[in-house]
Amino acid sequence: MSAPVTGILNIKQIREQFPVLHQQINGKPLVYFDNAATSQKPLTVINALVDYYTGYNANIHRGIHTLAEKATKAFEDTRHAAKAFINANSEQEIIFVRGVTEAVNLVASTYGRANIKAKDEIIISGLEHHSNIVPWQMLCEEKKALLKVIPVLKNGELDFDAFKKLLSSRTKIVSVNHASNSLGTINPIKEIIEAAHHVGAVVLIDGAQAGAHLEIDVQALNCDFYCLSAHKMYGPTGVGILYGKEKLLEKMPPYQGGGEMIDNVTFEKTTYNDLPYKFEAGTPNIADVVAFNFAIQFINELGKENIAAHEHELLAYATRKMSALKDVKLIGTAKNKVSVLSFVIDGVHPFDIGQMLDTRGIAVRTGHHCTQPLMDHLGIEGTVRASFAVYNTKAEIDSLMEGVYRVIRFMK
Repeated sequence: MSAPVTGILNIKQIREQFPVLHQQINGKPLVYFDNAATSQKPLTVINALVDYYTGYNANIHRGIHTLAEKATKAFEDTRHAAKAFINANSEQEIIFVRGVTEAVNLVASTYGRANIKAKDEIIISGLEHHSNIVPWQMLCEEKKALLKVIPVLKNGELDFDAFKKLLSSRTKIVSVNHASNSLGTINPIKEIIEAAHHVGAVVLIDGAQAGAHLEIDVQALNCDFYCLSAHKMYGPTGVGILYGKEKLLEKMPPYQGGGEMIDNVTFEKTTYNDLPYKFEAGTPNIADVVAFNFAIQFINELGKENIAAHEHELLAYATRKMSALKDVKLIGTAKNKVSVLSFVIDGVHPFDIGQMLDTRGIAVRTGHHCTQPLMDHLGIEGTVRASFAVYNTKAEIDSLMEGVYRVIRFMK
């Protein structure tokens, strides 16, 4: 299914770079609206994986032969690209991890264990993914600290006034997402960071849903930690980055022990490597880190502003169309959103809706989206979530609307 040129982006040409999109599912052209779970990969990313394994597969940093040196350079080129992508101060502040989940666990397990004491307080929000809830719960249980939650308003926005009232001299960590994976809400993270710093707390930002959609400047934000997952940014799975301010990372103990993260090892004592390698024990996911660079290049070449404009146009179009359907209720109507449209149909389980849409080749996500506390707060079991990327089109949204209309007609 091709699309016309939209603005300065040629969506048809963009779609040609994604082989997976050009197939039929259940006899219908694939409409892929599950981008908040994982985005598809362009040929440049796929070819980078093939090139590494067929051309210069070798372990990095410790080898002096040609293949090892080429692999090391390609690996570190991605670190340089990631630094520029988020405007970090130095490459020492870029730690490669498996994704946002590992990044949050790393901070909770290192900075958290070293700095949180009994009766200290950690603040998260009611919009958080389980991966930004459970590690803090575990830390609070271990340290006998208190976990507090920023309430969510009816439209899916955070109650900022309530957040300010939660802050106190006991607040040591604030950890919130840049954008909600289940509702699309873009949070006022700059204001959150400023308020948290005013009481001396450090701030971690979960950027999983922001990496492919929003401009990110960690120095301008002045956040202490920021996390990204490559697979939500047109990159490979199993790779992400943790940004941390160098002064904080220097003081944090290692997360895991093993090769690469060491300086000198004896049976009596081990000393640790410099940043960023202190947090990168063992052989890393070399091929996927290398390919991540090409995903960053893909986003940079299109331009975040252009991507956001196209996705906003899709979201506005889908919201307008979906709002006109009887028995459909939109969940999450914040003023500022990334391209996520969550909805329910009165009297129809989200799982049934998802299955019926799949018979028409339309891939959406159904359920609680790893935000069970949010769904409980909203009084629902879950939603149907359609999430859009730069390669999606209004024609595909029309297919979704036709599918939803058929669900309503069949089930009601």
